[in-house]
Amino acid sequence: MRRWVVVVLVLVGVLFAASVAGATTVYFYDQARSDKLADGVVIAGVDVSGLKTDVAEARVRQALLPPLQTPIELTYGDQRFVIRPDKAGLRVDVSGMVARALEATRDGNVIDRFLREVRNRPLNLNVPLSAAYSQSSVEAFSRWVGRRLGDPAKSASVVPTASSISIVRSHTGLAVDTDQLSRELEQRIVDPNADRTLTVPTRTVTPPITTAQLAHKYPSYLLVDRETFQLRLFRGLQLFKTYRIAVGRAGLETPAGLYRIYDKQVNPSWHVPNSAWAGDLAGRVIPPGPDDPIKARWMGFYNGAGIHGTDDISSLGSAASHGCIRMSIPDVEELYDLVPYGTPIYVD
Repeated sequence: MRRWVVVVLVLVGVLFAASVAGATTVYFYDQARSDKLADGVVIAGVDVSGLKTDVAEARVRQALLPPLQTPIELTYGDQRFVIRPDKAGLRVDVSGMVARALEATRDGNVIDRFLREVRNRPLNLNVPLSAAYSQSSVEAFSRWVGRRLGDPAKSASVVPTASSISIVRSHTGLAVDTDQLSRELEQRIVDPNADRTLTVPTRTVTPPITTAQLAHKYPSYLLVDRETFQLRLFRGLQLFKTYRIAVGRAGLETPAGLYRIYDKQVNPSWHVPNSAWAGDLAGRVIPPGPDDPIKARWMGFYNGAGIHGTDDISSLGSAASHGCIRMSIPDVEELYDLVPYGTPIYVD
């Protein structure tokens, strides 16, 4: 009986010693691989399976940094702009990515890691790229490109003279979509596989008033030539009719400048100005009738000055009025119906 006890104790001792020896072997095996990444580890698209951390870091730097540090060229027509990632504050945390890969490799207990090794089971870990940049720098660069390429739209306009109207044609503008440009730059700065050439995103800008719309904006336009005593009516920016007029006499000249018709009246009363030339009539209101020199129609355009009819036909073709523009009664009645509120009137 004693013999069997001894045998059992010996067997137990042998098994225990073997177990201790095995555990010790596993422990030291694991420690020897403490700076080695598991199989199946990929960092930002770079395979670093089974590499030691220093070797893995070198491989990742070699694979990622050159393409990420390559300048991005922007093109628009024959113009070129370049943004350097380092100027945009690009920082790639290679050491941090390798550290995260190692942490995942060492996760779990020593037995789990040992069994994974001996059974050739890959970790299947993909560590994403860890990179940062200055968003404000990218946005500032996009705005700078926008200023360099931007071309403001310009509305069509008219330039009046005493006798004619010149048309300044509209100009379609160009604007850079700076928000989209910033987004595309931000994506490419942190993508080592991205195309480093980018076409600047732009959009055309239509002017508020195009050349084609100009005639609609100015259905009528008046030009007053004080030197030749003529009033020209343009419709759709085309000369429609020329009228003979009288203008203000010396010292009471019809005011020069660009104005608009802001007042229209049929058979208006005469509101006599408080001026010395008006004598006893100054400040009075003369109703329509034989004593009212403002006949048939009134179109006011500036500070008491306006266009009106007169029965003193002999004054037409001269500087005879107290500042207003006189027309024959048939002419002023015709003009009145052709001139809406807001019609520009240029007096030269």
